[in-house]
Amino acid sequence: MTAPPSPPAPRPRRRRPSHRLGARGGPGGHLVGAYGLLGLTVLLVLVFSLTLPRTFPTLDTLDAILSTQSIPAVLALAAMVPIVTGAFDLSIGYGLGLAHVMVLYLVVEADWPWPLACLAVVVGGTVVGVLNGVIVEFGRIDSFIATLGTGSMMYAVTGWITDGGRIVPGPQGLPPAFTDLYTSTFLGLPVPAFYVLALAVALWLVLERLPIGRYLYVVGSNPRAADLVGIPVRTYTVCAFATSGLIVGFAGVLLAAQQQIGNPSVGLDYLLPAFVGALLGSTAIRPGRPNALGTLVAVAVLAVGLTGIAQMGADFWTVPLFHGGTLLLAVGLAGYTARRRMRTGAFASRTAPAAPPDAPPAPPPDGPPKDGAR
Repeated sequence: MTAPPSPPAPRPRRRRPSHRLGARGGPGGHLVGAYGLLGLTVLLVLVFSLTLPRTFPTLDTLDAILSTQSIPAVLALAAMVPIVTGAFDLSIGYGLGLAHVMVLYLVVEADWPWPLACLAVVVGGTVVGVLNGVIVEFGRIDSFIATLGTGSMMYAVTGWITDGGRIVPGPQGLPPAFTDLYTSTFLGLPVPAFYVLALAVALWLVLERLPIGRYLYVVGSNPRAADLVGIPVRTYTVCAFATSGLIVGFAGVLLAAQQQIGNPSVGLDYLLPAFVGALLGSTAIRPGRPNALGTLVAVAVLAVGLTGIAQMGADFWTVPLFHGGTLLLAVGLAGYTARRRMRTGAFASRTAPAAPPDAPPAPPPDGPPKDGAR
């Protein structure tokens, strides 16, 4: 007598995706997080255009924004690169002051050709960046403390070179080709804006499309894991500081062409806006990670906001107030974005479909063995 057929194995129940997924990790929430800051820029432009229709929505305002915000944008990109590796370079403001003073000193006092002076300053900025990275990684000193110390030393060197005064060109002025680095236009727009765009695209390609960019992000997110998989953490961190120093040297050249006077204390004014742009940029385009395009969007928000406030007749003290408040907002949003990504990952793991259980073995064709059969 044959045994009755075994019942079919129960099918695993599929969990329906929760409605909360769209609020936490769905495409709608992702778009808001990625492009919300860009939307805020557009909203600010519309508000100031309606509030100040005669002064704000003009080509003069656009030229002023692109011209005056080019150096803060370059410095924000310089601050962003070490942040990718989880470090902070507080010496960029001091380095900017030293770089622009050195350019003018070499051109005015030492009578160097201006291309050679610019090249020497850019190379010098790279060397300073390498020293910062070596002190942080091989000296095992926190990046805040290390770069604050080296920045203070650079400020001292700046004062020694200028003897506490300013470097003023003679009656003949600076070479026109040198000042054209900042004052010229291209396609009707200030040429420094194209420097910023080219630099941002180059950094975006390196960080998002090349293996070195992925390694830098791994170093910043988990240095221990990066070391375990064979990524030379120290080398990539030093490279990040070197890149930051190179960009700071380039920003110093632009600042010298803009100011045309060597002021030993002018670089410190750019330190806070640079970090505001870099930190706020980590909440846009690629939320939760510093990125070049997000930094540009953050600088645009700051530029539009400051320009609109200035045209409304705000006092001078509103600028540091705006930067300080935005910095606190940027740090808070960056922390919230990181926590949100962690919650989203945990929620996705909980709502993933369960693996089907192993099916029971099928009985032999002739039924179960009889008593005594083997």
